[in-house]
Amino acid sequence: MDDRIRRHAEILVDHCTDVGPDDDVLVRAPAAADELVIALYEHLGERGARPILSWRNARAGRAYARAMDVEDFRPKEHRLAAMAETDVVIMIAGGANPSETSDVDPAKAAAASRARRPVLEERLGKRWVITRHPTAADAQRAEMSTAAWADFVYEAVDRDWTAQREFQQQLVEVLEPAEEVRIVSGEGTDLRMSVDGMRAENDDATQNLPGGEVFTAPVPDSVEGTVRFDVPVIRNGREIRDARLEFEDGEVVAHSAARNEDALTSLLETDAGARRAGELGIGTNRGIDRFTGNVLFDEKMGDTVHVALGNAVEECVPEDRECNGSAVHADLILDVGEDSRIEVDGDVIQRNGVFRFEDGFEGEFEVEG
Repeated sequence: MDDRIRRHAEILVDHCTDVGPDDDVLVRAPAAADELVIALYEHLGERGARPILSWRNARAGRAYARAMDVEDFRPKEHRLAAMAETDVVIMIAGGANPSETSDVDPAKAAAASRARRPVLEERLGKRWVITRHPTAADAQRAEMSTAAWADFVYEAVDRDWTAQREFQQQLVEVLEPAEEVRIVSGEGTDLRMSVDGMRAENDDATQNLPGGEVFTAPVPDSVEGTVRFDVPVIRNGREIRDARLEFEDGEVVAHSAARNEDALTSLLETDAGARRAGELGIGTNRGIDRFTGNVLFDEKMGDTVHVALGNAVEECVPEDRECNGSAVHADLILDVGEDSRIEVDGDVIQRNGVFRFEDGFEGEFEVEG
């Protein structure tokens, strides 16, 4: 076995989830990730934990969804009960065909998301992490050789997370007391939102591996303006390309996409919360230097911003503040590496992908107009 696979498993068990001997651990993975699962089980056994394995099969999921009627989707009580008895959830992505569910009716995909919401809410109260095992299919998606893709994944995953956290803390200290954030990029994006009273979180790879972002939650009714997401994302097996959203009073009032606009429409129609933004994330991981078509990596890239439609990250929302709720949490990404700036309370904190606390920042902090 590649030593990097064992190292990946070690980071998941030790750094991301801090598994102990009293923990019941659920591992969810596709068959293509069997080597990482084996390495995980080895590390979990060394710690005396009690794992169970749930294999994920996209073809089986497709067959089920296509056979179901929309009105028949409902929560799976046995799955909810199992999640309630779980202490740690380790979710591994990596499969044969990322478009396997592309011919499932979008209305069914939305219904399935609503049915999964109780399990999602239960899981979010656990220690959990999402990661990706390198496969040939993902390498093809990234237009890389299988070996180069594996190198890329492990470079992004196996980092000095203490140093990364210290770097990101500089951005946390800017966002934590902030009242308003504005994102301007090219001619298609000018988006404002209030983050007044919300917390800023430092992602040092405890829930996403790789980590590498600072994120917060917008005040739900505060988002205003337009945004063009120029980084393609796959949603329910379909690539949404060049998505454009217009917000008024925090809600998406108009939208379009150059490709698979109906998939974007279905996402927005999942429930009322899907039309509002639940997260603003700013990527900081300099170990990710190219877009690959995998949102887990693309959203962490150092000169990106992502806005998640749907469920807010509860850690960011104090108990006395409104928390946007939804059955979905869908990250949409824009490249802010050129002709772009991020403003916080009227000061430029990033220009063309470079933070003001990094070498190479150019221009003034203050913005007129």
